[in-house]
Amino acid sequence: MHKLLPILLAALLTLPGLCLRLAGIHLAAPLMAFVAGLAILGASCLLLWACDAAQADISQALALAVVALIAVLPEYSVDMYFTWQAGKFPDSDYAHFAIANMTGANRLLIGVGWGMIALICWLRFRRPVRIEKDRRTELFFLGVSTLYAFVIPLKGTLVWYDGLVFLGIYTWYIVVASRRPCGEVEAEGPALVLVALPKVRRRLATLTLFLFAGGVILANAAPFCEGLIGTGRQFGLNQFLLVQWLAPIASEAPEFIVALVFAWRGQAGMALGSLLSAKLNQWTLLVGMIPGVFAFSHGSLAHPLPMGALQLHEILLTAAQSFLAVALLASLRLTIGGAILLFGLFVGQLILPLLVTANPQLFFGLAAWQIHPVFSTLYFAAAAPIFAQHPGRFLRLADGYRVAEVPANPVSSPLDAPCVGPHTD
Repeated sequence: MHKLLPILLAALLTLPGLCLRLAGIHLAAPLMAFVAGLAILGASCLLLWACDAAQADISQALALAVVALIAVLPEYSVDMYFTWQAGKFPDSDYAHFAIANMTGANRLLIGVGWGMIALICWLRFRRPVRIEKDRRTELFFLGVSTLYAFVIPLKGTLVWYDGLVFLGIYTWYIVVASRRPCGEVEAEGPALVLVALPKVRRRLATLTLFLFAGGVILANAAPFCEGLIGTGRQFGLNQFLLVQWLAPIASEAPEFIVALVFAWRGQAGMALGSLLSAKLNQWTLLVGMIPGVFAFSHGSLAHPLPMGALQLHEILLTAAQSFLAVALLASLRLTIGGAILLFGLFVGQLILPLLVTANPQLFFGLAAWQIHPVFSTLYFAAAAPIFAQHPGRFLRLADGYRVAEVPANPVSSPLDAPCVGPHTD
């Protein structure tokens, strides 16, 4: 029963937002954002446990394609709402909010998520986080998608064929990853309650969780998004920053928490690998869906998603961060120094624009909008020596698009795989 309690608590979190939505009741913007955000948070937890349980009934290939997509549904629902509204109202700020949410979610995963896992592993074991050789697959495709992402700020548009490229990269990744040998992994915690059920009841329970959680997320996406915008308007806060950082926190929190728990228990490699996969999914599938959803809502392929200099700088900064992340993780390990570098640059690009706005003379006279291009340059400057000193590491990433010849050792439980151990390249 104690393992069932988290499922019940997560379901309870969803009820206020779901009831308000079904009843058509609208609260004040801050309260609406809070209630809807809690509903999305609870539904995200339910989705996470249902995804773990579903892998007992579907093939590994299908799990990679379907479960990975469902697990990030909360983030997608928020971003796709902004994108859909941008197509309906091209002259509004919704397009800017779509870019803000997408870039914020991507930068949080690396700047905060990766850094926290490395910090926990270092504090407990005084060693870097090491990931398996098979993770070169994710690193290779993350590198490919990052290189193409630089094309967007260079040409100044995000159009339908860009979306096809990103979706093509994701499809290529799924085809390769589905052939990768994988050991059986047992579910834990709330997911274990579902897996322990008889087959028919397990499938019904898992399907019910999927449908219920998905319905809650879709029902609360609009109130949550509009609540954030209304909160910024009501209190004179920067709406772009609210959407960029608060919205991803609500949708990413369950995945972050699970990864941190695994890292604390000694599974830092598994935790980092899961966030690496999440980053790849968002950097390909999420970005790839934006121009298609916008075109469908707008009713035309002829008009690209409206973006200004600020949005292009955001995409450039996100791509530069990904570039450094691939460079640091190409050795299949993340040191505490690398984690501090990622986290420090993340905090700097987040805080300095606010400080410069308050005191224009603080950062060598640069305007707030010039700070992010400076940090993009810093990300490149940090990555360049790594590429120059260890070119062989990056050449070996090309092995990522091939299936591993030697199967990975089966893991009977997520707790059995070591956080640290012999590292071979």
